[in-house]
Amino acid sequence: MSAANTTATDEQTDTLIRPTLVLNCGSSSIKYALISEDASTRIEGLAENLGLDTARIKHTTLSGEKLEIAIAGGRHKLALQKILELLEQYQFIAVGHRVVHGGREYSEAVRVDDHVLAEVKRLKVLAPLHNPANALGIEAVQALYPDVPQVAVFDTAFHQTMPPVAYRYPIPKALYEDEKIRRYGFHGTSHAYVSNRASSITKASGSHGWLTAHLGNGCSAAAVYEGQSLDTSMGLTPLEGLMMGTRSGDIDPGLHIHLKRILGMSLEETDKMLNSESGLLGISGLSNDLRTIEQAASEGHSDAILAIEMFCYRAGKYLAALSCALPEFTGIVFTGGIGENSAVTRARILDVMRHFGIAVDTDKNKTLVGGAEGSFQSADSAVELWVIPTDEEYRIAQETRAALGLA
Repeated sequence: MSAANTTATDEQTDTLIRPTLVLNCGSSSIKYALISEDASTRIEGLAENLGLDTARIKHTTLSGEKLEIAIAGGRHKLALQKILELLEQYQFIAVGHRVVHGGREYSEAVRVDDHVLAEVKRLKVLAPLHNPANALGIEAVQALYPDVPQVAVFDTAFHQTMPPVAYRYPIPKALYEDEKIRRYGFHGTSHAYVSNRASSITKASGSHGWLTAHLGNGCSAAAVYEGQSLDTSMGLTPLEGLMMGTRSGDIDPGLHIHLKRILGMSLEETDKMLNSESGLLGISGLSNDLRTIEQAASEGHSDAILAIEMFCYRAGKYLAALSCALPEFTGIVFTGGIGENSAVTRARILDVMRHFGIAVDTDKNKTLVGGAEGSFQSADSAVELWVIPTDEEYRIAQETRAALGLA
């Protein structure tokens, strides 16, 4: 099967000229988008609950019609086959894959060849839940469309500009040199997109330094100066840094041995607890969804109140610390599901940073929800404040085209 020998209607040809397919294969889901050359048109969808009886594909057509396709028990391979069948008529010219971990080998997006695919598989030691799924996506496209070029866009690549003072851990040098244990950072495409967007719409002259806060079920922050990441909150794995939906974020590294001593917990049990049973869920005892926790907090639930306070305090503290990496501090950008939609959370986080001369326009802040973009600092604020909805798919499509010389 070849993308080049399929046909499309005149309408499809007119609106989806030379599109790029973006695939984001997670551990149990596949998010996808077909984006036109000028980025004005896209088709999107999600395969979810893969491997379960409830596995399904939720697809939105070019005309906006919503389809749901049941694939009970289907895993990544079947889902990818169905997704590619849905999109084959649009003659996509390239496929860009979000790959979670590129180690220190990759500082930019690269065209996939046998070596790159082997490296994606090898690096599963650093991202065991994601890199194997990313490799499956690449192999599925290879099998069905062997002549269509593919590009790996690494979550970690954007943060490869961090200096050693930011990415090295204070551990024996041999672990860094031989085992590549260092801070890598994640959410790179999101931090790259929103910081670039902020620099394009700000009225501030000169060099731009941004603190970018990607807040959702997974959370990370970064210090970005003139388009380069100088520091970030996530490290060797996505567990380091901010408090998240189910992840603890920073924790005393001695906790593992302490829990082994007092409770007999294995390393694997502690790892599962810190990744899947902590964060907002662990503190509230209710949910990893901030909306549910906010509702409970409004009804006086003490653990829900504490979960929100901890989330905001730790985010504000981290942003304050990351400001040290910036030669100049232009402003703060909020993005992600929480960052884009919770005005209260944004305000609480900024309250933690009370020594920075930040002044919030409360009315403007309240309007910036549901995909709205804009600034919400008042006239006397020392730094700018922005809400910018992230578009990782667009950024991946951009980097894919650039890697192939199509941009």
